[in-house]
Amino acid sequence: MISRQRFILSAVAATALAVLSTPTLAQVREQNFKIGTTLPDDHPITQGAKKFGELLQAKSAGKMKARVYSSASLGNEMQMQSALQGGVQDFSIATTTTLVGMVKEYSLFDMPYMFRTTAEADAILDGAIGKQLFALLEPKNLIGLTYMEQGFRDTTNSKHPISKWEDFKGLKIRVQPSAFYVDMFNALGANAVPMTINEVYTAMETKAIDGHENSLAAVNSNRFQEVQKYLSLTGHAYNAVALLMSKKTYDKLNPDERKLVSEAAQEAAIYERGVSRALAGSLLEKLKKDGMQVNDVTPAEKQRLAEKLQPVVTKYAGIIGGDWMQRMGSELAKIRTGK
Repeated sequence: MISRQRFILSAVAATALAVLSTPTLAQVREQNFKIGTTLPDDHPITQGAKKFGELLQAKSAGKMKARVYSSASLGNEMQMQSALQGGVQDFSIATTTTLVGMVKEYSLFDMPYMFRTTAEADAILDGAIGKQLFALLEPKNLIGLTYMEQGFRDTTNSKHPISKWEDFKGLKIRVQPSAFYVDMFNALGANAVPMTINEVYTAMETKAIDGHENSLAAVNSNRFQEVQKYLSLTGHAYNAVALLMSKKTYDKLNPDERKLVSEAAQEAAIYERGVSRALAGSLLEKLKKDGMQVNDVTPAEKQRLAEKLQPVVTKYAGIIGGDWMQRMGSELAKIRTGK
């Protein structure tokens, strides 16, 4: 009898807890949001933004809607971040590289050959380090909701295959607008040209640049295979992207609305990563069929690339300060050993 009473009380308590933790739709208000990306509609990141909007609308019974503006129609990543800070835009998805100007610690994710697999990246981004970096954005009037991915970055150009670091010599390579990326490609002997993604196609077409570095999804979505012949699988960095929210928008939400936003963001991130990774293999074959000449880079040559870039890593580890690199190394060691 006592066991039965305990069971009933436990069940009642569990139900009450579930009710308390579930947003009350009566407290959710009609709202319309703007979310911007710099990439075309078929890119996984923009698909992730659309999934976020769909999830938010479904979870709120149609009360909270987010319209997606793709292809940099609201501006480049830095312009959209400024719009978020000013409260004139609600959400954007940005590469973590573009956040370095506000939070220097984000250079941590740009370090070459830091991650070996996407599973390692997930564990770091979703773990303590990723959360602590998000916390550093809040004083900048930005709320970090979750991490999606651009993926591992390779190199394209119109001159010749790149199979070793010496092949970068003299190439005008577009890089993300980041001092780190400029230093990294200059260290390889290239002439690094910082440029936002929406300017790259024309720059390639007019020969203002010889090539660029990016993910396969970005190459395909931006149709760079039309103006680039060589794709070299350098895999020199993993590129995370952050779903950001204006703190001014966030502060206007009540707890139930914030919970819905958070839940939709987390689910959209899982979806976007899945889309990105499912595309990776098929895109390589597609880009070959589209006429690109693809070459791999051997592990030994990647090691030489990493060694050539070590002075840049050392420089930025000092700029980041504290024990960030040590903590990253420690966390990755735990992941790799399963401890």
